[in-house]
Amino acid sequence: MRREELGDLAVFLAVAEECSFTRAAARLGTSQSAISQIVRRLEARIGLKLLTRNTRKVAPTEAGEQLRATLRLAFNDIDARLMALNALTERPSGTVRITTSRHAAETILWPSIRRLLQNYPDVRVELSVDSHLTDIVADQFDAGVRLGEQVARDMIAVRIGPDLRMAAVAAPAYLAQQGAPQTPHDLTKHRCINIRLPTKGGLYMWEFSQEGRDLNVRVEGPLILDDISMVLAAAVDGIGLAYVMEDQVAALIRDGKLVRVLEDWCPLFSGYHLYYPDRHQLPSAFRMLVKELRYRR
Repeated sequence: MRREELGDLAVFLAVAEECSFTRAAARLGTSQSAISQIVRRLEARIGLKLLTRNTRKVAPTEAGEQLRATLRLAFNDIDARLMALNALTERPSGTVRITTSRHAAETILWPSIRRLLQNYPDVRVELSVDSHLTDIVADQFDAGVRLGEQVARDMIAVRIGPDLRMAAVAAPAYLAQQGAPQTPHDLTKHRCINIRLPTKGGLYMWEFSQEGRDLNVRVEGPLILDDISMVLAAAVDGIGLAYVMEDQVAALIRDGKLVRVLEDWCPLFSGYHLYYPDRHQLPSAFRMLVKELRYRR
């Protein structure tokens, strides 16, 4: 098999697993148009339609699903054999510098880094927790962590976490007094807790989507914050509606301190990716970290 054909199969596998050209492009660090062209070329070579496409989603056909399952087994076997070979090389060592947001550091990075440091005592990791979109090359970081849609196309991107979702929430007392919004347009009549963006200093516009229709709402309210823990505290105290990551409020919803609204307007979006410049020789410590972080469903 030629190298180009193997690469085409890897691209198809990414699209079939992500069910999205956009997420596959972020995962592979390339463009949607390039991926679409590769899939068409593969379908022409095989002589079978592998993916069904419409405006809402991408899904494997019966033939595509068979190919996806075969490729996943084959690539898993290759990964396992490569890791076995890597064990024969020198013990990983050195320092890896990563810039990341607090949410990604706590939910994705720390569990993997903890295992890495326990297994490889000569590896050191420096985490810079910063929500700004840092230039990792200029600031001499080995890698950064961003949502898939934020990764620059000239970077290599490795998916390290599942898709994410936002949640609009409010305290029961607030909803009892003010009522619950039925659509995002209703938010203009509500008191909302604004978040100051660290990147450009503006206020975050609440982003919603339903059946392919995207809607951004500029909300108003009595409070502007740049710290999620304070946003949650204010929401629990009934100051107004908050819009945060779903996992950040799961416990508060379960305990009855917050109630979710507009849930059908909050779709999944591409999760966290580790990104880094294209390098021919990656340090052993960095290679081990990438393998530890790589997301496997």
